This record gives sequence, C-alpha cells and structure tokens, in this order.
Amino acid sequence: MAVEAYTRLERIFARLNVLDDVLGVLHWDMSTMMPEGGAEARAEQLATLRSLHHDMLTASQVVELLDGAEAERSALNAWQAANLREMRRDWVHAAAVPGDLVDALSRAVSTCEMAWRAARPASDFKAVRPLLEEVLRLVRETAQAKAAKLGTGAYDALLDQYEPGGRSAAIDHVFSDLESFLPTFLQEVVERRRDTGAQPPAGPFPVERQRALAVRLMEVLGFDFRHGRLDTSFHPFCGGTADDVRITTRYDEADFTSSLMGVLHETGHALYDFGLPAEWRRQPVGRARGMSLHESQSLLFEMQACRSREFLEFAAPLMRAAFDGEGAAWDADNLHGVYTRVGPGFIRVDADEVTYPAHVILRYRLEKAMIEGDLQVADLPGAWNEGMGRLLGITPPDDRRGCLQDIHWYDGAWGYFPTYTLGAMTAAQLFDAACRAEPGIPPALGRGDFAPLLGWLRVHVHGKGSLLEVDELLIEATGRPLDAAVFKEHLRRRYLA
Repeated sequence: MAVEAYTRLERIFARLNVLDDVLGVLHWDMSTMMPEGGAEARAEQLATLRSLHHDMLTASQVVELLDGAEAERSALNAWQAANLREMRRDWVHAAAVPGDLVDALSRAVSTCEMAWRAARPASDFKAVRPLLEEVLRLVRETAQAKAAKLGTGAYDALLDQYEPGGRSAAIDHVFSDLESFLPTFLQEVVERRRDTGAQPPAGPFPVERQRALAVRLMEVLGFDFRHGRLDTSFHPFCGGTADDVRITTRYDEADFTSSLMGVLHETGHALYDFGLPAEWRRQPVGRARGMSLHESQSLLFEMQACRSREFLEFAAPLMRAAFDGEGAAWDADNLHGVYTRVGPGFIRVDADEVTYPAHVILRYRLEKAMIEGDLQVADLPGAWNEGMGRLLGITPPDDRRGCLQDIHWYDGAWGYFPTYTLGAMTAAQLFDAACRAEPGIPPALGRGDFAPLLGWLRVHVHGKGSLLEVDELLIEATGRPLDAAVFKEHLRRRYLA
C-alpha cells in the first residue's frame, strides 16, 4: 500500500523542524551575545518565524494530509505510526490558536524577557510587572483556546505542551504526597547531618579556571564539543539544536560548586539531545519525549551520578588542581559533604534534592492560580514569600531572590515547572534501574568512565525519541510506571544511611 499522504507530511515536518532549529539558535544568541540594542529587531525576527511556522503547520493541506495518512496507517511501521501521532498532536496545539495571537504572544515575551534581565539584578518587580501582566493575559487566552480544542482545563492545556498527556489532577496527588513526606524527612536529615563539618573550599575562583574545569568534566561525561558550546547567560539553560547544542551557565567567583553542578546538569540535557535517534532527527517522533523525561536526564547526571561519592572521588583531584587548592577542604569526603548539604535556601537552581521539590510545588501552585484567575500578578511577590515561609520556613529578603529569580514566566513558559520534580523522580527510577541492570556503573563513575551509564541510557531512553509515551518507556526500562517510592528510597539511602 502506498503511503503518499504520510510521505508528504514528513517533508512538511522536516521543514518545520528547520524553523524550530533556527528559532533555537536565535533565542540562544539573544540570551548570550546579542547587544541590548538588537532587542527590537530580534523580537521582530522571532515573531515572524513563529508566525511562519504556525501558518505552515495550520495550512489546510496539513489536516487533509493527516486524515489521508490515517487511512494509510496499516502500511506504517511502529516509528511512522508514532510519528503520525506526534504530527497530529502538533497540529492540534497549533490549530487551536489564531495566528495573530501567536504573533502577539511572541512579541510580548521577547519584550518581557529583555525587561526581566534588567529587573532581576535590580530586584525591581514593579518595572517588569505590566509586561508580565500582558504576557499572562495572552497566555491565558492561548490556554483557553487550546483547552477548548483538547477538552481539558486551561492549565492542563499548557501543561500538555511540555508533558504530553500530563494532567494537574495527577500532579496534585503526587505533590501532596511529597509535601506530606518532605517536612519530617527534612527535619530528620538536618538533625542527622548537623555536625558533618563539611566546608566549601575558600575562593576566589577565577571565572576562566571555573570554565576550564567545567569543560574538562563535560568531556568526561561525554559532551561532544564538535557539536556544542558552553557560554554564559543570566539564567542557565540548554538550547540550540540536536546537532549544535548550546549550554549556558553563570559564575560566582566566591563559589565554584554551584556553577559547576549547573553545567553538569545542562550537560545531561545535551547528552539526551545528542542521543536522540539520528534517522528521525527532523521528525516529531525523533524529539525528546516531553520535559519530565528531559529534566530526568539533567537531574540524573547532576544529582544521581555527579553528586555520588564514587564520582567525587574521581573529580576531587581535578577540582583541587584547577584552583591550586590546598588542605582538607579539597578532599573527596569534604566535597561530597558540600555537594550533599541539605537546608532551605532561596534559589531553586541551587537547591538540594530534599528541598528542591518544595521550590517546584510553590511555582506550580502559583502559576496555576494565575492561569485560573485566582492570583493577580500584582500579588505575586507576597504570595511567593508566603509560600516560601510555609513550605521552607524562610522568607526572601528581596524579589531578586524571590519571584524574579526564574526566567520561565517572563519568557512565556507556563505549565513547565511541574516537570522538574517529575523529572527528579524519573531520574531516581532510571538510575536505580540502570545500576541494577549494570552493577559496574557506580565503580565506573569512580574512574570517570560514563560509558556504561550513557550506553544504558542510549538504549533505554535516548534512542527511543518519542516512540513511546513516558509511562510506556518507564515500564520498558524499569519494570514499572513512575513510582514516588523509588525517589523517597533514594533520598533515605543518600541522606540517612
């Protein structure tokens, strides 16, 4: 049986993928190298390309070809059928939203993000507030349009963009379970580890040396600098394209430990992108299977592997040599203590494994309340501070360390935050399964050999692309769907054993 409609769709989606790649590189440039005076022109470029992408995807011939390809389904193999499923999903999300709204939102987020860059270091929420209000208005309009098409609530329509099939009712259940577990566990961990004596090495740590150490360890993990870069930005991220992965970080000359782990976190994202199936690189089925799985890869490398005692035994001499360090502060035992410290802090990206879910739960509840109209942007700083006090017992002294710290809302990424904690849980489950299947993985980390771990992930996660739904992939890889018990057991084993 001929598959003419499906074949034509592959050609269209290959061109759409190229537009996505261009948008990715332009966004990276805007965040790292673009001069301030280029902001207006860049906003125009991004809006034009996003509108062009939307017009191509929602053209009448696409839905006709989708219907035609459905009639050809019996002749498709498993990868082609999954690709058709993902094409339909992309079309549904795009077709729900009128083109003028796509254009308006793109311009609004570009303007808001640039204003956020000035407002954050100045801790000036009032300066960016009206722009964030406009972004929220347009995001809510987008959410309502998608909700009508998907048959969901407005927040779930946004969540579905990042976590296909994800629903807030299930997240509410998971987060309530964690919220009941974490306070008592946190208190027990803090009491147990109060007298560990771990002290971070004393600085200063010149930026050029921090970068050199980061590059060395990125290479150890498997990052290919023929297909990627490391740069600086206000907010660390991994972007670009699967063939040209761009990682960014930010540096603190008084503390190298945070920036280094941030780089290794983003390297986990990059390794997932590098490992996606090359033969499907330009098709929807060749993409990562949602952001909880993407976040699981960054957190698996950062939290599970690179904060392990085995890896720090390997890395400690490299850290000492990078900064000409002397004394016990550079010993692996002390560095392991530093990297497994637990205690409330203001900044999400610097949070430990135990308190990190509280940061995500707070953001999830706030963004959901704003989307549903239960919280106004003007009241966000107060609601943020109240939530930090309730969940972690601390109150940010300023908005820079409060509601201005993350780029996501100002850049239009609403519905994203839950995937961080879902990703942490997924990371624990995948790492546990990998080590059970390949007991040589932990000793290999102690030699700086990531090949066994990366090889297992290439087969069971990266190489699957979007062939399977997340739970299907987890069942194949670990023997069960996402199970919070594995995450809790990991925390007990690391912090109370």
